[in-house]
Amino acid sequence: MNDGKNRQAGGINHEFSRFDWDDLSLFLTLFRHKSLSETARILSITHSTVGRRIKNLEAALGAKLFERTASGFLLTDKGEVLLREAEGVEAHVAEISTAFRGGTTEVGGTIRVATMEALGSLYLAPRFLHLYQQHPSVRVELVTASHWINLSKREADVLISFPKPHGHRIASEKIGEFALFFYATPAYLERFGKPETIDDLEKHQFVDYIDELVVINAVRWLSDVLRDQETVFRSTSLVAQYHAAVAGMGIAMLPTFVAAADPRLVAILPHKIKVKRDFWLSVHNDLEHIPRVRTALTFLRTLIREDADFLNGSSTMIRNTAPVRL
Repeated sequence: MNDGKNRQAGGINHEFSRFDWDDLSLFLTLFRHKSLSETARILSITHSTVGRRIKNLEAALGAKLFERTASGFLLTDKGEVLLREAEGVEAHVAEISTAFRGGTTEVGGTIRVATMEALGSLYLAPRFLHLYQQHPSVRVELVTASHWINLSKREADVLISFPKPHGHRIASEKIGEFALFFYATPAYLERFGKPETIDDLEKHQFVDYIDELVVINAVRWLSDVLRDQETVFRSTSLVAQYHAAVAGMGIAMLPTFVAAADPRLVAILPHKIKVKRDFWLSVHNDLEHIPRVRTALTFLRTLIREDADFLNGSSTMIRNTAPVRL
């Protein structure tokens, strides 16, 4: 073994005499915010200092860590290697601090949570207040989409989805389920009559997805009950379908977390027609050990468990003031 030569580890060339450990924190901040100016603001340094220190880090490691794109600074393959190690160092430092302080260290940092549009916008977003109340230094970035979010490509830290996702080194667990019912406004039912049987639904108008644009098959919940119904409004957005139903356009199949607590809507045949889907909570294996990620996972598990009766359709009452107990 020749100690005078550079050593290779995970494809990165290490020159420890030139390595500044403080730059790992800067590297993580730039990765999370993708902007030199935002990184400079957060760390209270200049824009040029961020750029210079990243170049120094790349030189010390002998590897290009970021690509500058129109959407910001994105990691290269070598950057992904360093990210796994840097986040491990970050978590270990937090554990050392906790051990020597003899107490708990305040969890902080940004956590990116991805989910479907309606679940994120109408249910999760206001409830993150409880997380903030218990961990004031945590910041949430909520990503909502009608397509799959790729945890392997680090598009999010945590994913809560309806079907179980697949991907390399992804840990997933079922944390609960939710129900869907038919909903319409009293005004709509006054015009068209309230269905008393499943057969009565043939006379009604419906709101649904645009079939050929559905990306995730789990949202084809209307087809679990009906086929060839008269659909008068379609949208790729469940939130748009919800608003169409509230406007009286027709009957929509909506999750409890969207419609059950809305007094403008009436559940139709709830004792005869009920569709269910699972909640899956997923995280990349490389992130499970990070304190802020563990905190977010615990928060989401607890939230879904404590709201189980409401989400399953057993109760129309939902907690709106009591904080989630982590």
